[in-house]
Amino acid sequence: MSKPSKIRKLEMEFGSGDQNSTYQAFLEIERRQGEKLMKVDYKPQVSYVYNPLEYAREPHEDYIRKYCKGRKDVIFLGMNPGPFGMAQTGVPFGEVTYVRDWLKVEGVVGKPPQEHPKRIINGFSCTKREVSGYRFWSFFKETCGTPEKFFKHCFVHNYCPLIYMTESSKNVTPPELKGPAKTAVTEICDEAFVDVMKLLKPKVVIGVGKFVKNRITKLLKGGDAKVSAIMHPSPVNPLANKGWKDIVTKELTEIGVLEYFDYK
Repeated sequence: MSKPSKIRKLEMEFGSGDQNSTYQAFLEIERRQGEKLMKVDYKPQVSYVYNPLEYAREPHEDYIRKYCKGRKDVIFLGMNPGPFGMAQTGVPFGEVTYVRDWLKVEGVVGKPPQEHPKRIINGFSCTKREVSGYRFWSFFKETCGTPEKFFKHCFVHNYCPLIYMTESSKNVTPPELKGPAKTAVTEICDEAFVDVMKLLKPKVVIGVGKFVKNRITKLLKGGDAKVSAIMHPSPVNPLANKGWKDIVTKELTEIGVLEYFDYK
């Protein structure tokens, strides 16, 4: 008799078939992923590691509880948190005003154990706009009208939940990590995302940016889910600054997922 899969074990822990079991199993996948990632030795390249799954646990869990209900047809997958987005609110692409006023996510945000003086966590009091998050969520607000219509079929998640910084506060993305640290992070995040796929069973996975698309293409090769990508809305991308909304509308039309957004 074969051993039960990890996802089956999660379902056995929390029960299966209802909305509570889905979000609780999802949080358990993330918890285990975060614990493993925090044990990786990132030095000397990385001096500061922020884990918003811990210090921003309340709003993060509120987001999961509200919007990760049952299986999803489409998953949008980002790379890792931005310093003025998920780092502050615990929500992927978590620009403060959209998280608070549109997604209606709430919760107390604490502090990482070691905080860089140039990357202070102010939670919902953060006044610096996360441009990527603003572009991302404003597009779906305009497209869907309400979060409920968007999340009826879709979900937004990050491949890696941690933020990495050098001693000078320079951001280090997962693909920029080196040596054993990069190998460990890739293995841990790959494993966690495969678990997410088994739990949510999406038909389409859309990488926000090329790195994520390339990563999930390798992971899901031969599977049933369609893998695609949209342009990252980052302001460091000159093309995104010339009209990201029009570009992403065209991309989503070509991918064939507009039907899932339950237009207003």
